[in-house]
Amino acid sequence: MLIERAAIAERIPHKGRMCLLDGVLAWDAGSIRCMATSHRDPDNPLRHRDRLAALCGIEYAAQAMALHGALCGAVATPRAGYLAGVRDCVCRIARLDLLEADLLIEARRIFDDGRHSLYEFALHCNELELLSGRAAVVLDAGPLEGALN
Repeated sequence: MLIERAAIAERIPHKGRMCLLDGVLAWDAGSIRCMATSHRDPDNPLRHRDRLAALCGIEYAAQAMALHGALCGAVATPRAGYLAGVRDCVCRIARLDLLEADLLIEARRIFDDGRHSLYEFALHCNELELLSGRAAVVLDAGPLEGALN
């Protein structure tokens, strides 16, 4: 494993149990491949009514994207980022917590201008693709003035 959980938690804003990734298997300027076991954890913070919906896999992918951005940008502290949208999401199962094997999370950056990124992502368990889609990320976005007025 190239990067383990403790080093991941230093690079992304997600701390404690909310850091869902356990390791980085590979990464380069255009993509990252991570693994996770937290979908089997009964104390996973994304569980609701003792279930972990497969759509929670989007958060796993978002953390992989955040980590990829941190590794590529070589920033000293994690930058605030917001998942601005998810498109073409295809979910092939209902729950992640029923899977006994580790999750493989892959994200490939298809656009980046320093403040906005677009990624394609996929989650796998063994050979089965569980979830895939595209996600838009906005970095360092401040509050919208007058948004609540």
